[in-house]
Formats: sequence, C-alpha cells, structure tokens
Amino acid sequence: MLGFRFAKFEPNEYVLMYRNGKVVREGAGLSIFYFAPSASLVVVSSGSVEVPFIFEELTADFQMVTIQGQVTYRVENPKMLTTLLNYTIDGNGRRYVSEDPQRLLQKIINIVKVLIKKTIEGMLLTEVLKSSESLGASVSKDIADYGEISLLGLEILGLSILAILPNKETARALEAQTREEILRKADEAVYERRNAAIKQECLVKENELNTDIAVENKRLQIREAQMEAERLVQQKENELKETQMLFETAIEERRKDLIALSVENSRAEADAKAYELTAMMKAFDGMDKGVIQSLANVGMQPDKLIAIAFQGLAEKAERIGQLNITPDLLQDLIKRAD
Repeated sequence: MLGFRFAKFEPNEYVLMYRNGKVVREGAGLSIFYFAPSASLVVVSSGSVEVPFIFEELTADFQMVTIQGQVTYRVENPKMLTTLLNYTIDGNGRRYVSEDPQRLLQKIINIVKVLIKKTIEGMLLTEVLKSSESLGASVSKDIADYGEISLLGLEILGLSILAILPNKETARALEAQTREEILRKADEAVYERRNAAIKQECLVKENELNTDIAVENKRLQIREAQMEAERLVQQKENELKETQMLFETAIEERRKDLIALSVENSRAEADAKAYELTAMMKAFDGMDKGVIQSLANVGMQPDKLIAIAFQGLAEKAERIGQLNITPDLLQDLIKRAD
C-alpha cells in the first residue's frame, strides 16, 4: 500500500536492506517494513545446500567414466557473496530478480569437475573405479583451498562421490574379464579342493596302512610272546621231566641199595640163625630125645601141651586099652580154641 511492504525472513536467511546504495539494515531472520520504490532487499540463505552433479571424464588410458556425487556448502560470508553476485529479491519478497543464485550452483559444479578431472586424468580406469572414497577425500581437500570458493565467501561442508561407472562397452569388457577371472579362480578352487581331497584320501589310506602295519606288528609281538611263553613252558616241562627222571633214578638206585641192604641183612640174619641152630644142634648132639622134647615144651601153653600129649597118645595107641576123656576137658579145650 503506497509502496510500503512488510517482509519476514527465516533465521537461516541473512538480509541486507539497501537504500541509495548503502546498507541501512542487515541481519539474520529480520522482520522489516520497507518502501519498495527506494529500497532493495538482498537475501542470502546461510543454511547448507546440497548440489548433486553428474558428468563424464576421461581416464589416463582414454576410457570414459561417469562420475556421480554431491557437494554440500553454505554461505559463510553473505556480504562478500553479494558483492560478486546479485541476490536481490523482487518487490514481493519472493523471487530473485537475477539468475545469479542458480549460476552459483553451476560455478560450484564446474569447480568440482575441474578438480576431479585434474585428479583422474593421471589414473587408469581400474584405479578410478576403485577410488570413489579416496577421490572424494582428495577433491574435498582441494576445493576447500580453492581460491574462487574463498572469494565467494563459501564454506564446503563435504563432497561425496556416489558412483563411478564406465560406459556400457567397457563395463561388459570388465565384466567379461572379471567373469573369466572368477571362473579361473573357481577352477583353481575346484582343483585345489580335488587336490586336497586326493591328499586327504592318501592320508587316510596311509593311516589305514599304518594301522594295519601296527596291528600286524602287535599280532607278531603277541605271537612271539606266545611262542616265547610256550618255549619257556616246554623248557620248564623238560626240566621238570629231567628232574623227575633224576628223582626216579635216584629213588630206583636208593631202592636197589635198600634191596641189596635188605638182602645182605636177610643173609646175615639167616647166617646168624644158621649159626645159632648149628651151635644149638651141637649142644643137643648126644642128648636123649625125651630130654630135648621136654626142654622144647618148657614155657609152652597148656592147650599146646595137651595137643602134644594127645599126639603122644596117638603114637602109642596100640598099647592103650581104654582112654577116658571128660567133657569138662573137651569144653575147656574148645573155649581156648575160640
């Protein structure tokens, strides 16, 4: 109304109000009234901005790669930026009156492209494809020291390389090469596995053979021990038989000696008896028969004396007319006989 406007800005927006070419008010997140015909508002966002990029570059071995990523920045010195680029907004306070804010994004992308190109033009394709992390760190360091960034009053918060891709033909060639390498490694793995299996089988057979040899050695040792035991038993039996034969021989010799001694004793005893009889006969020689018989009956048992008496009676039976024997005598003789 009558050219007066009211504008309210966010806390991350830095505002400069110019009148007659001079800054009359500035600050972040202002709320101001201004007269549109004579005042100009310059607004610079101080928040972080993410700028995606994608472009193609050539490696040292003349292979085209596509690099995709993003760079994050913020305006550190808004006044310095506004001296180089136009950030004036229109009277409604909604749009920039120039395309400088959009050209700033392209400037940053171009700086990133120059630094990335400088880095990868001395690298081979295979090195570039594996260097996304190191490439991002290297370019982040270089862009922070880049002079134009400082002149624009910008601060680079970070740079990330999201992907580095070769063209389709190169990718297929790399895939084929990688595929062949994988197949070769697979064949080597199969060969190593089969070789390991053969080695393991050889070890198993060797262990089985060693086990059989050990078992045979044990059996041989057991057989030798049995044969040694049998030999010792046989030796003991032979020694026992020899001892028994010696013992039997000694017994036989001892028996022979005893028999000979017994024969000698019997002979000596017979000689002694013969000598005694001879002496006795010499003593009885010329003696009356009745006297000799009486001497023989001395000390004899009564029943034997009665028997001798009966024998004498029997010898002279022709001279005996009558002989009376009482029952008491017979009964007494029967009792003695029992």
